[in-house]
Amino acid sequence: MFDKLKSVGRYLKQEIKVYQLVLKDSRTPKLAKYLLGLAVGYSLLPFDIIPDFIPVIGYLDDIIILPTLVIIALKMISKEVVEDCRIRVNST
Repeated sequence: MFDKLKSVGRYLKQEIKVYQLVLKDSRTPKLAKYLLGLAVGYSLLPFDIIPDFIPVIGYLDDIIILPTLVIIALKMISKEVVEDCRIRVNST
């Protein structure tokens, strides 16, 4: 169980690095940069729009907002840009 959590944590850390490189890439559309930047920024905020202590609804913002922003942004970005950034992250 602990190993699985560790691997998920490593994967998320790697994906955040990929998204940071995608944000810096000049081939990324501006709207995608805004959406992805919003998702990365929201995930790093020390507080939530809807506090987590509110049952069910408190966690829904994290479960719905973040993946939705990332999915919409990645659909706007060409696959070549994302793959180039993943290769750059994996090579370091």
